[in-house]
Amino acid sequence: MLSFKKAEQVFTAKHSSLFPSFEDPPLVLASSRNVSLEFPSFNLRNLTLLGDSYLRNGVIGLTRDVTVPSSSSGTVIYSNPIPFFDQESNTTASFSTRFSFSIHGVNENSYGDGLSFFISQDNQTLGSPGGYLGLVNSSQLTKNRFVAVEFDTRLDAHFNDPNDHHIGLDIDSLNSIKTADPILQNIDLKSGDLITAWIDYKNDLRVLKVYMSYSSLKPKKSLLTVHIDLSEYLKGDMYVGFSGSTEGSTELHLVANWSFKISGFLPLNPYSNPHNVSDSSLTITSPVIPKSNAANKRHRSLGFGLGVTGPAIFCAFLLAFGSISFRKWKKIERVKSLRAELVTGPKEFSYKELKLATRGFHSGRIIGVGAFGNVYKAFFKSSGTIAAVKRSKHSHEGKIIEAADSRLNGEFEEEEMRKLLLVGLSCANPDDMGRPTMRRVLQILNGEVEPIDVPRKKPSLTFSCGLALTIEDIVSDCD
Repeated sequence: MLSFKKAEQVFTAKHSSLFPSFEDPPLVLASSRNVSLEFPSFNLRNLTLLGDSYLRNGVIGLTRDVTVPSSSSGTVIYSNPIPFFDQESNTTASFSTRFSFSIHGVNENSYGDGLSFFISQDNQTLGSPGGYLGLVNSSQLTKNRFVAVEFDTRLDAHFNDPNDHHIGLDIDSLNSIKTADPILQNIDLKSGDLITAWIDYKNDLRVLKVYMSYSSLKPKKSLLTVHIDLSEYLKGDMYVGFSGSTEGSTELHLVANWSFKISGFLPLNPYSNPHNVSDSSLTITSPVIPKSNAANKRHRSLGFGLGVTGPAIFCAFLLAFGSISFRKWKKIERVKSLRAELVTGPKEFSYKELKLATRGFHSGRIIGVGAFGNVYKAFFKSSGTIAAVKRSKHSHEGKIIEAADSRLNGEFEEEEMRKLLLVGLSCANPDDMGRPTMRRVLQILNGEVEPIDVPRKKPSLTFSCGLALTIEDIVSDCD
């Protein structure tokens, strides 16, 4: 037997990538009277649980968690009513919903009865278990009015079920108006796998369609199509939710995520005036005095000339003003830059800026050679200035390149090889205080900073201790 805890673990492990953490809050959007709900996972905010339904790890369970056959029913309802009819425009809303669910048989030979998505004006009635799917009470079959799509896993002859594996559209009764078998699209309701269902109703087309898939991609072909006008059943504010039931079985009904939205309502017009205008209201229009044709022609010619030349003169003025302003601004910026350099003294540049200004200390930029290094011509694009940059080198670094692997046959850039060898020597320093950090190593290799100076003589590793230790003491400490 498979306990719910184990079934839930399997369910979560298999389908955790299809819905986020249960801590995600529901998203509720409202534009005018069009409402959109998003539950990537569930919490108790804005939800009402009835009967045996429960919330665990962000997943809704509709029936009791038991390991022996029993009877159970449960309902989860979105707590706030949703408008499905607009009296002002006499319009019934279209709606669409998507949800992912799973039906687990704790006992392989114990299935039934199923679950449903419903729309109802009642948010307090708990339906009976068994074939009633938690939708209606067995003693008051006509009390609850609803529009529902059922996902049925048991054959109930008194409700004219076609088989023990079907979906159907139910209106105020569990005798489905039309049914379809998901197995026709290779969907097994009893597989225990996560199944995603889409229910779309288009009020303008008077058609309801149901789609099903094992993936999150909506199929192009619907499983169930019903041509029906639901406007007489979707009146005023109504509640939406899910119900499920069992009778003498251990079937578990889990809902993992859910989205719902209505559409088709015209947006509210804040400028509309619903009140009638009284008969005493009157609009007075001042008489228009006609002018002569000659005057009209002169006015039209003058207006045309101003209309053409006016914008041209204005644009020319703007261009001249902008050009003069830009030149003055550039001159002021140069003066400010010069003053700043005179006040603050020489400007400091990073190694990266110097390397960029000298094109990586390219040999074509050498303008002089000194005793301690080459002098390069540098052009700084940010300021538009040219300067001479001297790159010093240690006298003993000329021999470092000779340590490169001879098998490379000199096919490398000397500057990159020099940096690599200097980094290697620095990292091999016996004194850990003299070794560069990994951050400094990356900066050196990326050319952001200069390599660390390597001492001329190989450092020696020394130890010091305040106490005199014998060989026996050292060995005993190691043991």
